[in-house]
Formats: sequence, structure tokens, C-alpha cells
Amino acid sequence: MDLIETPFGFASTAAEVAAGIDLTGRRAVVTGASSGLGVETARALVPTGAEVTLAVRDAEAGRRAAEDIAATTGRPAPHVAPLDLADPASVAAFTAAWTGPLHVLVANAGVMAAPEQYTPQGRELQFATNHLGHFALATGLHPALAADGAARIVVVSSSGHQLSPVVFDDVDFAFRPYDPWQAYGQSKTANVLFAVEATRRWAGDGITANALMPGAIHTNLQRHTGGRGSGQVPPELIKTPQQGAATSVLLATSPLLDGIGGRYFADCAETPTIDRRGQAPRLHGVARYALDPEGAERLWTLSETLLEKETA
Repeated sequence: MDLIETPFGFASTAAEVAAGIDLTGRRAVVTGASSGLGVETARALVPTGAEVTLAVRDAEAGRRAAEDIAATTGRPAPHVAPLDLADPASVAAFTAAWTGPLHVLVANAGVMAAPEQYTPQGRELQFATNHLGHFALATGLHPALAADGAARIVVVSSSGHQLSPVVFDDVDFAFRPYDPWQAYGQSKTANVLFAVEATRRWAGDGITANALMPGAIHTNLQRHTGGRGSGQVPPELIKTPQQGAATSVLLATSPLLDGIGGRYFADCAETPTIDRRGQAPRLHGVARYALDPEGAERLWTLSETLLEKETA
């Protein structure tokens, strides 16, 4: 199967990717859209005519972002809705309040290399936020996505997924020493596996899901890393937030991705599968275990079980 290539690349911006795209009458949700990649993703989607909702933990920051988007695009401000992905009640409230179809869900919010923390339900914070919260959001919005007939889910992963597979027998580090980067890597692998299984499971609804590596960008995501992460990347490989959002916008809007799902992209193109050990993550390449269909199905089942326990 040939890898998907597009006319865009490393230096392309989200606005360039979205130019000429008409999403009038379509609706999009972008999580974590009050800053960084999220706000730039939303900023590029608004001029397409899409009705965009910023799903944010800090509503006031979301309102400021919405006003800034309106000022820079000359379009009406996007909607703002509260969403804390680490809080099952917040996710449930968001999905319960949604009415009508949904064309695009961009699972952008996340935390990276956070100190050891657990939710009140006992979930490790990075797995809970980066994967499980988005899983609950997507499954809760499934009827809205299915109603569209050709909906897309875009999942922001990372080359950090190469740091760890999902350790199914201990996703919450109950029996192994906590390592913030192993926890981050596990959650980012889960993002890719979710895209694989969502595409398979929801094919009959016309829903596709793809994952991506946005690139190395200086954003609030690095607040826990002490300079690690994009700080270790050569300056010539650092992207602006506008460039970092380009691949998300491509997967959300491009007709080149019609009917395409369960894949992993970087720099606006699909990346090859890699098998490697003992090296730092590459900015390109997706670990074979992140695309494993059996692992994807196992993660879906585990995620359902964990959510049932949280809401019981």
C-alpha cells in the first residue's frame, strides 16, 4: 500500500492547507483550542465557513482565543464550550449538550511529561487526558459523527509514541516506577491505536480517524519538560504553531483524505512504519505496535471497561 503524499510539507502553514476549502454548513470541535496548536487549527478552520467550537478547560482563555480568531479572520467568533478531558463528568456534560451532526473532531488537547498525578478515579493523568478523555468524547459524540455520513476524527499524537507501547497490564503505573516520558509515550501510542480501531469499527458510519505528529513546536505543552522535547531538536527543525497545525488541518479538510483512516502522518504526509530499539524518537516514522489492529481492538475494549468503572 503506497504512502499518501500531498502538495504540502514541513514549512506549510495551516492557512495554506485550508486555502480554497469550503466547509460551509459543516461543524467542527477542536479540543485544547485556547492556545498553541489548537487555536491555530481553529483559526484555519473558521475561514472555511465551518461552525467551530473551541472545547477548552479554561473558558475565559477560550473566550479570549475566540475573540482573537474573529479579529484576525474577520469572521464571527467560534463557539466556546467547557471541557476537562480528565474529568468524566465534564466530558459527559459536553457530549450530552451537543445536538445535531458533527463533521470534524480534532482531538488536540494534551499534557506532556507531567509529574506523577492521578485523577480522582485513579487513572494516570497523561493516559486519562491524552487518550481516555478523548475516547470518551469521541464515543459520546458518535451519534453526531455518524449523522454526518463522512465525518473525520483527527488525533494529535507525537513521535513520543516511540518511547512506549501501551502496557495493557499496567496502564496506570500501579506496579512499575512512574516515568513521565514512558507515560507520555504510552498515551501517544494510544492515540494512534484509537485512530486505527475507530476507523475499523465505525466504517459503516462513514467515519474515518487519522493520527499525526505535528512537529517540534514551542507551546505550553512543554511546561513540564524542563527543556526536553522540542528543546532537544535542532533549531532548523522547529516549527511555528501555524506550521505545526498544518497536518491537523490537512487531515480535517483535504479531499485527498476522503475515505482514508487508520493512518499516521507528519509534515502533511503519511509516514513509514519503523522497527527500532535503543534510540531517541525520530520526528518521522510510526512504530509498528502503534498500528497493530489487535492492539487497537484490545485498547478499545480496555478503554470501555475503564470508563464503565468511572461512571458506575
